[in-house]
Amino acid sequence: MAATTNSIPAQLTRAFTLVELLVSIAIIAILLVIALPMLGRTMATARGFRCQVAQRSVAFDFAVFASDNMGPDRGDDEWLKNRFRLETFQDSQYGIDEFWRWGESPTHTLPDNADNDPMRCSEVRAQITVTRTLSCTSGGVTPAENISFGFNLRLHRQPVVDGGSYRLDPVLLSGAVLESGSTPLFWDVDGRVAVSRGLDPIFTAPSLDDGAVLGDNRFWFPARRHNGASNVAFIDGHVDSSRDPLAEAGWAWKPLRLR
Repeated sequence: MAATTNSIPAQLTRAFTLVELLVSIAIIAILLVIALPMLGRTMATARGFRCQVAQRSVAFDFAVFASDNMGPDRGDDEWLKNRFRLETFQDSQYGIDEFWRWGESPTHTLPDNADNDPMRCSEVRAQITVTRTLSCTSGGVTPAENISFGFNLRLHRQPVVDGGSYRLDPVLLSGAVLESGSTPLFWDVDGRVAVSRGLDPIFTAPSLDDGAVLGDNRFWFPARRHNGASNVAFIDGHVDSSRDPLAEAGWAWKPLRLR
């Protein structure tokens, strides 16, 4: 009886040729070129959503702080009765000055080991340091170029033209400010641009028709970090995103009811 040969069919042992391998690699490379930008945009969109969530939280806290019925802790502004300053609310959010909540140390770096990082956009990863005895307007948050949210300057200082003199008068807010729901409260800012102009980015606003007081958009430095758009939080608590915030219909850049 002839011996049986257990041979493997030739078609099963055939390997990739060099040409086929190169073609496969080229196809994979093309797919990666197509997919990676899409993945990058998807991740950027997710970070932008996290930024919006953080902004909604701050806007909610502002509504509580501004409400006369909520019994908020207004710190050193308690003596103003039913009035408060926007900078006092900022201090409460960063946990500085009379609102210090970072232990016994005179300074604290954020984000910390517990991942505390209030008032920050998810796209800004550089650290900030808060100082216990200082307010936001006194340099309590540094370095300024790493600040990512700037508040509406017109809720802090009201442009006034008195004869031939131009000035920014202090603003005292009350619960009535909550009636101006379509007014932007704060938005993404580029701290580096503010610092390059000799400004602190904690307050910002477009000049609009107050150019004589606010300059030629000197205080306007939005950061378009989210696929070319800025996130903007409003007094009524909602958050929107825009590539051109000043062109958006219905966005009340001047507060309507400050009294």
